[in-house]
Amino acid sequence: MKLQYSLKNISKISEKILNIIKYKVIIFDGEMGSGKTTLIKSICKKININDNVSSPTFSLINEYKSINSIVYHFDCYRIKDINEAYDFGANEYIDSGNLCLIEWGLKIKEILPGNYHIIKIKIISNNLRELMFLK
Repeated sequence: MKLQYSLKNISKISEKILNIIKYKVIIFDGEMGSGKTTLIKSICKKININDNVSSPTFSLINEYKSINSIVYHFDCYRIKDINEAYDFGANEYIDSGNLCLIEWGLKIKEILPGNYHIIKIKIISNNLRELMFLK
């Protein structure tokens, strides 16, 4: 599936994503500045996360809570080898059964479960992105 979107309709895109996902682990792939965190913020808003959603670039993982769920938001950009992921317990978060939204997640591919989604985001212009639901 390919969809083009802008900030004006990112809420609808987030809703579409939530309606088609089957797995609890979603990888967000795309170049720096493509809008991975912005899309994750919109998804979290759709599932009633009221916490401040921000990129966990330095902390590597943020935890967000809603009334009846927990969401883990990873940013694996700074990870240089898989041992760093094990050190912060990435495998335990992934195995928790909670929704895991992982930026740069292909860097930790060897600890991902058998079933996960990949969403690739491509910059079309300053205001337009293309989302490809790959898996």
